Amino acid sequence: MLPRGAGRRVSRPSPEDLLQLALATADEAAALVRRHAAGTIEVAATKSSDIDVVTAADRASEELIRARILAARPDDAFLGEEGDDIEGSSGVRWIVDPIDGTVNFLYGIPEYAVSIAAELDGEVVAGVVADVAKQEVYAGCRGGVPTRDGVPLAVRGPASLAHRLVATGFSYSSDMRAIQAAGVARLLPEVRDIRRSGSCAIDLCRVASGALDGYVEEGVNLWDHAAAGLIARLAGARLELATGAGGRTAVVCGPDHGFEELLSAVRTAGLVRE
Repeated sequence: MLPRGAGRRVSRPSPEDLLQLALATADEAAALVRRHAAGTIEVAATKSSDIDVVTAADRASEELIRARILAARPDDAFLGEEGDDIEGSSGVRWIVDPIDGTVNFLYGIPEYAVSIAAELDGEVVAGVVADVAKQEVYAGCRGGVPTRDGVPLAVRGPASLAHRLVATGFSYSSDMRAIQAAGVARLLPEVRDIRRSGSCAIDLCRVASGALDGYVEEGVNLWDHAAAGLIARLAGARLELATGAGGRTAVVCGPDHGFEELLSAVRTAGLVRE
């Protein structure tokens, strides 16, 4: 079976074109999530474990994003956290997390985001992370300057490892959490402090803005870091995917000027494998 639009001539979009569609769509999705937050929030389903939850707002947000993007670009592929993958023929794939930080959303903790990335020929070229509760929007595209609400972003300046603030996250698997907790305990004495917000996308954007000196987490998925990872790299960060101590994919991100020292520290702590 051929992908949708096979054989049809489609124009090649620029990263800026894709960014503008992502911005408009993320704005609408964030408004929808805020409306849900103002009502009663209930768990609609669970995924990898009974604490890995999905709400009606997750599903509604992804449905809205999918509908808006495919209405504008019907030949594109789509990868979302909550729905079925869609193949395309245009060379563009959208990578979407409708609510990154669902547990925070469920509990009313204002740390959750809508994340939309656009991939062109296998490379992420545009990304938007809408911090829903704070109504802040991080954005960037290949060849451009990353911004938060239109203000350019840059990573924090050089600092010794002992003066770096590092963020992390934890798995929904109890076995994996035990491994991660042991690694964090070993890393903590080596850095200024550890933070855990519950949203990979927001933490990576904080690396981009200079509010964090680094981020490491095992068990993240592409939709968690695709948009925010691009924004961080454009702001002067380096992001690498590694194998975590538990055998799953780990993200390590920090300013390029001190990245090797950060990577060495998380390896020594046992958060990622050599």
